Amino acid sequence: MAAATAVRPDATLRGAVETAREALVAVAERDSVGEHLGMEMVEERLATHYFASASIAYVGWRWAVSVARVPRSKVVTVCEVELVPGEGAVLSPEWVPYAERLAPGDLGPGDVTPYVADDPLLVAGFEATGDEDVDAMAFWELGLGRPRVLSAEGREAAAQRWYEGDNGPEAAVAVKAPMPCSSCGFFLPMPGALRSVFGVCANAWSPSDGRVVSLDHGCGAHSEADAPAPTPERIGEPILDDTAVELS
Repeated sequence: MAAATAVRPDATLRGAVETAREALVAVAERDSVGEHLGMEMVEERLATHYFASASIAYVGWRWAVSVARVPRSKVVTVCEVELVPGEGAVLSPEWVPYAERLAPGDLGPGDVTPYVADDPLLVAGFEATGDEDVDAMAFWELGLGRPRVLSAEGREAAAQRWYEGDNGPEAAVAVKAPMPCSSCGFFLPMPGALRSVFGVCANAWSPSDGRVVSLDHGCGAHSEADAPAPTPERIGEPILDDTAVELS
């Protein structure tokens, strides 16, 4: 393959700085046009002059003025004027799909998350055998019926999130707790793979009531904890002052 030939410099177009500036000022405000930054040959007899943008709203942008001429002519024609981003230009962030922008806690009443077909946190809940009787028995005995259930990765992600959250051992209420949840009578162990680490609090007095808590979480509402009794205050014998006069 033959190498692409470089576009030859054009002295006429290079010298058309003021022509390009006049065309630019006619389109933009004069105060928004800064110094000339140079010229770039695009094709033969077609070039672009660049000017700095002096507008505070477009820091780092450049004005681009395309100029051209016909063969064997010294007359320069302005083709186009536009504002283009340069190095350091402030641009809008790259568009991120709705499904990827959502974060835990973003959902409100009536909101619905997009369906993720290949979610790594989920696996198929049940694979049919083709035998209706066998499949019906499996659904009945195993309590299946959901299309997908948590994968090992999904369980690990949930466990890590819960353990590092407000219901784990590092929460402020747990650090000052007299005893851990594992020894509390209101602690309901979680069935399944997470039983050895988590359970559910069933204490109406606890700030974690109805929530998943780790075994080493805790709070002041522990079933076996007791608040220290105040020291009885010693009150002296009453004193009767016979010298006082009551005025009505």
